Amino acid sequence: MKLNAYQKTAITTVAATLFLILVGGLVRSTGAGMGCPDWPKCFGQWIPPTDETELPSDYQTVFLEQRIEKNQKIVGYLDALGFEELGDKIENDPKVKVPEEFNAIKTWTEYVNRLVGAIIGLLVFATFITSFRYWNSDRSITIVSGIAFFLTGFQGWLGSIVVSTNLLPGTITIHMILALVIVNVLLYGVFKATSGFVSIEIGSELKKKIYWITIGLLVLTTIQLVLGTQVREAIDAIKLTTDRANWIDETGNIFLIHRSFSWLVVIAGAYLFYVIKNGGVKGVLYKLSVSNVALIFLQIAAGVALEFLEMPPAFQVVHLVGIALMVCAQFLLILMVRLRTEH
Repeated sequence: MKLNAYQKTAITTVAATLFLILVGGLVRSTGAGMGCPDWPKCFGQWIPPTDETELPSDYQTVFLEQRIEKNQKIVGYLDALGFEELGDKIENDPKVKVPEEFNAIKTWTEYVNRLVGAIIGLLVFATFITSFRYWNSDRSITIVSGIAFFLTGFQGWLGSIVVSTNLLPGTITIHMILALVIVNVLLYGVFKATSGFVSIEIGSELKKKIYWITIGLLVLTTIQLVLGTQVREAIDAIKLTTDRANWIDETGNIFLIHRSFSWLVVIAGAYLFYVIKNGGVKGVLYKLSVSNVALIFLQIAAGVALEFLEMPPAFQVVHLVGIALMVCAQFLLILMVRLRTEH
């Protein structure tokens, strides 16, 4: 079946957003998150410098003062909204007052991340515009595309807060979760717009069982994702004062919880695969369940490598992209069971 303009644009946007998560993983694993100390420009320029000599001698002080001034405004807004504790945390965090040294590799890594983000913002906008073809036939497609566009704008603003607060713990977790929300909102729009492409026949009892197991698995995976971001934030807090070989050991109980919790995800994923295979389900549902199991074991392998090989950056990226693909596969499986099955 030939794809229309919305379907092509939306599918491209979903793929591009997943690619942005990969780029974000590279930024995170290489410590390039503060490669640009300001936002939306980078060192006050739309195209950043390649050498420190291109910057004024007092650039560290200039951009630090700008960041502190912006944070004061953020604290004022938070206080007005009743989030005084969070405002105090931002205002008194010593990392916020640390000037950033220029590093060409980190600067351009972060700059590429922002460029990709800007392109995806345009793709999401194009998705929203092309979705109006469904306004009369299925308004939900236009609505979810509009929600994705709004969330993308909010994500851009949140990115500026992440930079302004010097990667404040908690903001990165929200940034990651919101990226996955945007991907899955777009995925829902694509799914609704391709309603005539796939249909699956399974019994009502089996359908209900698969649906609720997958819901439970997605909840467990999301919890595991949050625990993983907490481990990463714990490492950020100690990495400047601790040898790389001891990072995992110094994270405390949060890593042990994250590692132990993974068994719940393994059991739930294996059980889902068993139910689908034992029920004689073929086609897309079976392939999604196999993909999910493969991604779970990829995550375990990456996690083991991170623990015993001193957190190699490449495996950090694999771990991040793997969990994103898991969430998408599980959400797609839920949509397939809920909206595409007949009995």
